[in-house]
Amino acid sequence: MFSMQKTSRRTFIRMAGLAGLATLSGIPGRILADAGMKRITILHTNDTHSRIDPYPTNDPNFPGMGGYARRASLVNHFRREDPELLLLDAGDFFQGTPYYNMYGGETELVLMSHLGYTAATLGNHEFDNGMDGLLKVLPHANFPFVCSNYDFSRTMLKDKTIPHLVLNRNGIRIGIYGLGISLRGLVGANLYGETVYNDPVDVAREMERELKHEKKCDLVVCVSHLGFRYDGQRPSDYLVAENTRLTDIIVGGHTHRVLNPPEVVENMENKPVYIGQAGSGGVFLGRMDVVIGPAEDEKFVESNTINI
Repeated sequence: MFSMQKTSRRTFIRMAGLAGLATLSGIPGRILADAGMKRITILHTNDTHSRIDPYPTNDPNFPGMGGYARRASLVNHFRREDPELLLLDAGDFFQGTPYYNMYGGETELVLMSHLGYTAATLGNHEFDNGMDGLLKVLPHANFPFVCSNYDFSRTMLKDKTIPHLVLNRNGIRIGIYGLGISLRGLVGANLYGETVYNDPVDVAREMERELKHEKKCDLVVCVSHLGFRYDGQRPSDYLVAENTRLTDIIVGGHTHRVLNPPEVVENMENKPVYIGQAGSGGVFLGRMDVVIGPAEDEKFVESNTINI
């Protein structure tokens, strides 16, 4: 057993008896299995903001980049490498182009379904057409929305989201929970109604305990629209990472950061939490390859952010 934050990629590979291989993502599954190890790939997006088409070729920041078709091609390429991979979105897939103004989010959810998203959480812009507008287009999503700290029990979204998701992929039991930002001040009160916002850190601790100890998950992943980091004690991915014990990975959004490589934050047990965020507008795709060894604390994450 070893401490993940003090173990480099080369050390990890050497300890696994795989010293001749350069990257974890390049290690064949058969070789990992022989070493008593398992791997899962996590792809993630955030704040795509209704960017269905690529940016114009004369765009000053992202000329010709992005677009759902190119993202689909890249996702399908990685899915051939790992058919069991996770594809997660950290919110704000709505609002930003005329597609949303015309179709109210239907286009985005249809395309995300075609891409085979595993799960998503809700960002503040998902409420821009009110709860009735969101409810109208939700049937176009064939993936779940994981929202752990929003209580929708007194709204029309009751039972339309789930507090957590448990999956078995590549022999790894994975628990996913989702955290949303406070909607007050970001969204008109009439648009989110009687939605109750619960403290993200308290909810994160509750979710990770349930997923790790009751659901027996090997890997705990948070999909968050809190934002990466702020001054003070405003809830953020960084604050959640520092104040939890069992969460391994946070896939984040809202602050439009490109974290390449991801930020590594020590949790309350002095173990690393990997925080990833892939900019905005769908011009980047985040990737994390997680390798889990036979001992409980043997985990290593190798990741990068890919231009689309």
